[in-house]
Amino acid sequence: MQTSDVADITRNALFLVIQVAAPILLISLVIGLIVSIFQTVTSIQEQTLTFVPKIIITFLGIILLGNWMLTQLITYIHTLWDDFSIYIR
Repeated sequence: MQTSDVADITRNALFLVIQVAAPILLISLVIGLIVSIFQTVTSIQEQTLTFVPKIIITFLGIILLGNWMLTQLITYIHTLWDDFSIYIR
């Protein structure tokens, strides 16, 4: 296995992690922003108010996007296994 092979596997794995995590992180970011604006407008400064909507929406996002996320990860693992003979030289 060459150093370039390891670098390619690592780069692809990191890109996949970013690609799979980004939708959930963006959902959480948007909900946090909406709750922060709501808190500013209503002068409610309760710290725990941000956590409950974020957790609920994040779980809903995982439920809705979980199949896609798992498919992406399985496809990457299948690609690694299919190319396994190339890496052993």
